[in-house]
Amino acid sequence: MEIDNMTPAEERVWRAFSRGRDVDFRESADEDPERGADWGPERTVRAAVLRALLLSAPQEDGETAALRLGGARITGSLDLKYGEIDHAVRLSHCYFENVPVLYAARLRQLNLRDSVLPGLDAATLRVDGVLRMSDCLFDGPVRLGGAQIAGALFLDRADIGALSAGQPALQLNHVTIGDGLSAPGLRARGGVRLTGASVAGSVDLGQAWLEGDRGEVVLDAELAAVEGDVLLRGVEVFGWIGLRGARIEGRLDLSHARLSNPGDAALRASSCTIGEVWLRKSPPMEGTLNLRRAQLDVLWLEPDVVPEEVLLDSLVYTSLTPHAPAERRLAMLKRDGEGYVPHAYEQLTAAYRRIGDDHAARQVQLAKQRRHRGTLPWYSRLWGYVQDATVGYGFRPLRAAGWLVSLLVIGSVAYTLHHPQPLKADEAPQFNPMFYTLDLLLPVISFGQEGAFAPADGYQWLSYALVLTGWILATTVVTGITRTVSRQ
Repeated sequence: MEIDNMTPAEERVWRAFSRGRDVDFRESADEDPERGADWGPERTVRAAVLRALLLSAPQEDGETAALRLGGARITGSLDLKYGEIDHAVRLSHCYFENVPVLYAARLRQLNLRDSVLPGLDAATLRVDGVLRMSDCLFDGPVRLGGAQIAGALFLDRADIGALSAGQPALQLNHVTIGDGLSAPGLRARGGVRLTGASVAGSVDLGQAWLEGDRGEVVLDAELAAVEGDVLLRGVEVFGWIGLRGARIEGRLDLSHARLSNPGDAALRASSCTIGEVWLRKSPPMEGTLNLRRAQLDVLWLEPDVVPEEVLLDSLVYTSLTPHAPAERRLAMLKRDGEGYVPHAYEQLTAAYRRIGDDHAARQVQLAKQRRHRGTLPWYSRLWGYVQDATVGYGFRPLRAAGWLVSLLVIGSVAYTLHHPQPLKADEAPQFNPMFYTLDLLLPVISFGQEGAFAPADGYQWLSYALVLTGWILATTVVTGITRTVSRQ
């Protein structure tokens, strides 16, 4: 393009480029770029001029060329695909009439801050520095799949508008970011795709607003690898979050978050590895919490945040905070969509034992036995009820002592009122109702009373009941002791 074909605005930009000077067409610092369609020729620059400038403009010796343009209306399509640009590019507070095409381009640095665009086509883009799109307004999708960004990616308060069904608003699948992804306050209608992404720093989506069609994933980070934290504090998500197979070395922070996907999963974090998961200071999820096969160092899960349905099979965690009574944690295990999951009870028991709360650990194990009882045939459940009532499956051994004392009192009183007849009057010892009752109750110890006297009528049936009850109590006590020893 010949320079004499340029408008005065374009000539101004061209001359400033070689020395890296700013060109700002704004009339005031708070000017709204959404009204850029009404801007006149005095601040209009053709995309073709910018392309020629970046790819072939002459440079001055001793100067650092750079494109620093603000407040311009850019007409036509800025097509830089496959281009290699060694200059910093800043197109802030600009209004783009067409989608910029940066497919497979290589740039030193790109800044689109506060601009209005119909979308961005920049898959496999390579940026040697920082890519900044803070406060941008996009009316269409932002495609950055497979991009390589050596520095950070900034999308603070960016707004990505309404899209067609099933198309993500922000496509960052398989992106590689050498620093962090900063996008607090992001608004995306259509969701964010981070599948297979690699981020050397943290991902910050605090206070973001993500919305998709009912039942669709709105934050898909399947198989993503993040060396720092994933911060979702205060987010509002309408759809579900997918983290299957993700690896997050820091924490996944969902404090003060609102997750809503009724009738389906709200958070799917199965088979992932995460340092810490924070689910706190939030309303209960509207949807299922899926943590199956996840491996966590710390699970910060407040009981009030737990939704109506959870999936916890094969979940492994080292620490569970905050400390809460076993009754509140057990309510969560009862909500497992797969029914009775023994592994979930064992994990909760181990968590209580690690902090020295043996009482809570026993309560969890007792609840596990009771839950297991419901899966057994009726005859096995009957024996389970007996073990529960007598010694609490061995986790409440003092209950057996209470039963024995009660039966001892009943038998002693009954046989005091009516002495059984001796089998051999000349050889029988003096009758003692308390030790006679103990002889009936204790199947191993003998005080010489049971074999010397024979009760009659109803008292004989009482003796049978005491013998049978003694055997049941002895069996359940032995079962409880065995279980205790095996736990040690």
